[in-house]
Order: sequence, then structure tokens, then C-alpha cells
Amino acid sequence: MATQEKRSTGQEQTVQAAEDTATDITVLAAATSVVLALYQFFVRGNRMQGIFIGLWPPTILAFASYNNQKRIEEAVMSLGPNRIVNSIEKVLSNR
Repeated sequence: MATQEKRSTGQEQTVQAAEDTATDITVLAAATSVVLALYQFFVRGNRMQGIFIGLWPPTILAFASYNNQKRIEEAVMSLGPNRIVNSIEKVLSNR
């Protein structure tokens, strides 16, 4: 019973960590800039501005990725080195 509770708590923490690092707004911003770039390039005929705006999505996604990596790193470091080592030793000893 206690193992089941630990497992469900661990799953809840995993889901919470995934939700905390979600970048829905970032993906929306990148997709919007792609649409805006296509609009500028093809509809308005302003090719230079369309190309310029088309460079935004990779930059937006790169910043989001960097921020997510920093959040994950902080979460791992908050566990402390002893808990991480103990978890790895448990996994390896079960094999």
C-alpha cells in the first residue's frame, strides 16, 4: 500500500513538473509569427519584412527551451545530491 502511494505521488510530481515546464504560450507565439511572416511575404508582397519576421520563431523557441532547461536544472538541484545518488543506487540495485 505504501509503495502504491509513493508511486502515485511520484507520478503526480512528474505530471506537475511537465505542466510547469510547458510552453504553450511560446509555441503559440512562434506559430503566430510564422503566419505573420507568410502574410507579409506572400499577401502584402513585403518580402524583406516577411523574411525578418520569419526569423523570430527559432529565436522564440530557443529562449523557451533555455528557460525550461534552467527550471528543470533548478528542480533537480533542489532535490540535493544525496537524494539523486540514492535514487540511482536504488535503480541499479533492483537490476
